Amino acid sequence: MKYITKQDVKKLQLPKRLPNSKKGDFGKVLLIGGSQDYVGAVALAGIAALRSGVDTVTVAAPSKVAWALNTFAPDLITKKFDCLFFDKKQVNSVVKFAKDYDAILIGNGIGRKSHIFCVEVIKKLSTMNKPLVVDADAIKAISLKDVKNAILTPHKREFQMLLENTHIRKLQLQKYIGSNVIIQKGNVDMIYAKGKIKYNKTGNPAMTVGGTGDILAGLAVGFYAQTKDPWNSAIAAAYVNGLCGDIIRGEIGEGLVASDMLKKIAWVIEDTFGKEK
Repeated sequence: MKYITKQDVKKLQLPKRLPNSKKGDFGKVLLIGGSQDYVGAVALAGIAALRSGVDTVTVAAPSKVAWALNTFAPDLITKKFDCLFFDKKQVNSVVKFAKDYDAILIGNGIGRKSHIFCVEVIKKLSTMNKPLVVDADAIKAISLKDVKNAILTPHKREFQMLLENTHIRKLQLQKYIGSNVIIQKGNVDMIYAKGKIKYNKTGNPAMTVGGTGDILAGLAVGFYAQTKDPWNSAIAAAYVNGLCGDIIRGEIGEGLVASDMLKKIAWVIEDTFGKEK
């Protein structure tokens, strides 16, 4: 197996912060997600994206979700939509709003009621060649034929649903994966791209708690926004996410929660990529 090493991760060319750098030079990320049932997922993903090094993260969400985010995550900007969950009525306005962002993450906390919305938004953004990360319920809604230039982050069941929606078996994945990269989350993460596969063994069973996948997706979109490199962004996201979980488990044991991991992202990135000169 080709396990990811620290040297593999360092192939991601993160931009350097120079004395004349200004806000916006390191990427603007948009998260599309949240619903009346799920608020925390977009917060975890959004903060992880910020910790990855991007300058701003905006969350497009139903208004009650967005107001809740404003109360406990002041670093996140919100765009409020007048609905309890996204549906086809918001498709055009969300796509129009997304045009100015360097990379877009869709799916965290969005819920199964938003399937039609997810399919239509992903198709339109793919047509615009927008860098995408697709997670959670958005993965369950789409086929590989609906998306390009995307990092998809399914767990085992979501991966199976993606194959079923595409009407293929796993053996046919290379034929249909196109320009996409897939991080199949598991005990050992498997990262697939056209003609390539890598395995990531950072991480541990304490990370089965809710929210760790949202952090992975946030890291992926943050790295993607800064580099426009989906393959190495996926590799770095899987490695950094797992290593943060390993460090936290070593410090506090099995009872970790996903938000504990957020505190380690910046340290792991600095340790992995080296200090700024």
